[in-house]
This record gives sequence, structure tokens and C-alpha cells, in this order.
Amino acid sequence: MSKQVARFNKTRLAPTPSGFLHLGNVLSFAITVAIAAKTGAKILLRIDDLDRDRVNREYVQDIFDTLNFLEIPWDEGPRNYNEYESEYSQLHRMELYQNALLQLKASGQVFACACSRAKVRRNSGDDVYPGTCRDKAIPLNAKEVNWRLKTNGAQEVQVNSLQEGLFKTTLPANMQDFIILKKDGFPAYQLTSVIDDLHFGVDLIVRGQDLWPSTLAQIYLSSQLKADDFQNCTFHHHALLTEASGVKLSKSAGDTSVKYLRGLGKKPVEVYTEIGKMSGFKEQVNNWWELAALME
Repeated sequence: MSKQVARFNKTRLAPTPSGFLHLGNVLSFAITVAIAAKTGAKILLRIDDLDRDRVNREYVQDIFDTLNFLEIPWDEGPRNYNEYESEYSQLHRMELYQNALLQLKASGQVFACACSRAKVRRNSGDDVYPGTCRDKAIPLNAKEVNWRLKTNGAQEVQVNSLQEGLFKTTLPANMQDFIILKKDGFPAYQLTSVIDDLHFGVDLIVRGQDLWPSTLAQIYLSSQLKADDFQNCTFHHHALLTEASGVKLSKSAGDTSVKYLRGLGKKPVEVYTEIGKMSGFKEQVNNWWELAALME
């Protein structure tokens, strides 16, 4: 008897418009839409645009251009820049984020921190926050402070994995006392991602292995918000596409951007085949479904 396939309501593609999309983004999209097709999940396009210093109209447009060029489908969300700007930008959901921040503040689990990222590195030698401001009682309304969520050490979280089922693990060191409100006044990624997934009814979250610490932070955050729907989400973390040196692709690597390859006259089949080659496969790859199948 074949194993019964899980069924889900909705998953999402959640690119950030901070650069042109690269081949690693395409791999993640392909895996996401393939899992959605197998599990009956609708696909939401959610553009994470609250890093306001880096948001660029050209980068937003590139998201639509890339998805359409590679024939990657989605069921919900903006179809063009005007719809994104008028209806779907995260700026339209600021009240939801503020309500969550106020809830966390009222619970007493928030503290203000004046440390910069550079100062954290100097004090700890890495990106692990050493608790510098936890007991300083800096006013939450002080200027130039982040809000951090108190995690009080190695908190246990329960993960529902698509591959492994339910299991428990602990919050990693680099997610202790993580930031939920940035110095620029905008809510941080960990908080907005949870609130958006709750708002849109997402119950399947597919992301790269590099976001495993974020998954654990977000599950912990949702427990503090009493957000059972997020607690019940299922997660899948896939392997990353890397350069020959083993370094993961980034949006600063222009020669792996889909826009660059399109400018060279590459066709979708050539883009998909190149991703397959970078993953160790020699055969031609015609579409997102074939690419995702290679990664199984």
C-alpha cells in the first residue's frame, strides 16, 4: 500500500526585493510549487519588503519577470507591480505587526537593546547575542534601540517536519534574545513572517536549510503569541544551491541572476538545466517539475 500523501491548505513563495533573483531562489521556488502540487496546497506570492533601505522597484519587478519567464505558478498574491504596491506590500499590514508587538510588550517578554550588529560581534566574536542590554532596563521608547524577545536560554520547541514528523529541539545560540523590532522602527523578519503566515492561512512552509534557525525562532515566537495555527504548520527545509567553492548563492552574485542569464538570451530550459548541473546532474531539465524531481 502506498504511503498517504499529506494535504495542505496553502504554502508561499516569499522573495525579498533586495536584489535580482538568482538560481538558488529558482530552486527553492521549484521545490515549493512541486510540493504544493503533490499536496493540494494553494501557492501565495508574498513579497517581504520591510527592509526599506534595500527595496527597489526594479527588484520587485524582477520577481514577476522571473516567475513568468520560468512559468512558475502561483494562485494568490500580486500579479504585477501595481497590485503589489496597492494591495500586497507589507506596509499594508503594519497594524497587524504593531498589534503583535504590543501583545509581546504587555507580556513583559521584550527588552530594548542599543547594541549594533558590529558591537555584538565585538562582544561575542560571532553573531550570538551575549545579553549585553538584557538587564539594563533601557526604555522601550528610547531612540535608536531594537526590541529583543527574551528567550531565557535553551528553550525547547516542537517542529512538525514534512520529512521527519514531530520532534523537539532547542532554540540555537544565534537565536537567543532575537530582534523583533528594528532601530528604524520597522518590525523584524521573524515577527512579520509569522504574522503574515497566520494572516494568509499558510500551513506549509518550504525554505532553505539556511533558514532552519529562523524556523525555530518563529515557532518560539508564535508560542509567545499563543498562535496555535503557526505552531501547527508543517516545515520542509531543502538543500541549498552553492557555488563551486561551497558558498551559497547570494543576490550580489550577478552572474547567477536570472535577469543576467535572460540578457544572454538563455531559455527557461537552459536555466533549469544549469541549476541541475550545479546540483550534480547531467541531464537536460525542461521545467520546474523536473528540477524538483531531481532533488527528491
